[in-house]
Parts: sequence; structure tokens; C-alpha cells
Amino acid sequence: MITTHAAIEDNIKRYKRGELIVPSDFRGKGTENAIKKTLSRLAADGTIKRLGHGLYVLPKKDPLFGEILPSTEEIAIALAKKEKVKIKPAGAFALHKLGLTLQVPTKLVYLTDGNGRIIKVGKNTIRFKSTTPKKMALKGELSGLIILALEELGTDQIDESTKLKLSNLLEKENPIILKQDLKLASAAVHDFILKLILNK
Repeated sequence: MITTHAAIEDNIKRYKRGELIVPSDFRGKGTENAIKKTLSRLAADGTIKRLGHGLYVLPKKDPLFGEILPSTEEIAIALAKKEKVKIKPAGAFALHKLGLTLQVPTKLVYLTDGNGRIIKVGKNTIRFKSTTPKKMALKGELSGLIILALEELGTDQIDESTKLKLSNLLEKENPIILKQDLKLASAAVHDFILKLILNK
């Protein structure tokens, strides 16, 4: 009978470089404990790279730069895909995605229709925060991010410079989608955005 180690090692050979690896990928290949031990051993011998608790990758190799690991954002997207859940950037990370802050936050917050959890990746943290279907229903590429950023951060601390930038971004959104998204926003965020649009 093929061992858990041999079965997992054989499976990993079929993975693409840069692909995320989690213990649940190998359910049916052995007990949960055996799977975790095998992945730890494969990380120890350099076959795969450990990114965080229960999180591994088959690293890309570059002749000049050596090992290339996925970014924290790429890890979050890949993890959501594996778990078959939807995620949307929120808070300071949403502002960064909109180009309103140059600094990449060390804590990436995503709203999700799946279970809430915190994943540590090196010095960074990914937080999947469970939310309502209403917030996941936001459609606008710009308006959705703006609403989710403001819902998480509040509207009181937004300075005049950021207000102007938000106003300019809202002008680029499809008016029909913007109108639909505003219906899904909280009263405070709805009124804040409406004021931005009307004062333009």
C-alpha cells in the first residue's frame, strides 16, 4: 500500500510553480496528522516552502533572483479559490487598492461569504471577516471598494484631500452600478458619498 508521504510527494509533482498547498488538498491520502507531518518534512527538505501555519507553496525558481514567493494578496486570492469562497478587500487595504495610500498594509482585511479566520504569513496577516450577503453583493469596481473601505474605517477621519480623490474616483464609476451599490451601503456611508457627489 502506498504511504501518505509517497502519495503526497507524487501529487505535488503535478503542481505548478507558485501554486499554494494546504493540508486539505490531500484529504483521503492519510490521516490529518500524517498529512501535516508529511508537509512539514517536505518543507524541511526544501521540496516546498512553508508560508505560515498549514500554508505552503511550490516556489518559483528564477536563475537571477532565486526563489520567488507569492505576495500576501496572491496568497489570499488563492486561498479563497481553494476554499470556494468569495472575498472583497476592505478597510485600509481597500484604500490601497484604490491608489489612495501608497503604503501596503501589513494586515489585509477581506470580507467573505465564508468563515472568518486570521492567517499569519511571515510578518503579515490576512483576515477573512465574515459579512452579510448584502455587502458581498456590491458590484462596482470602484464604488464597491470605496463603500467597503468607508464601512470599515468610518467617515470621520477622512481628510479633504482624500475626499477629493474619492470624488474623482466615483465619477469614473458606471452611474447605474453606483446607484445600485449606494442602496447597499449603510446610512452614514450612503450620505457621505452622496455629499461627495453633490459637492463636486
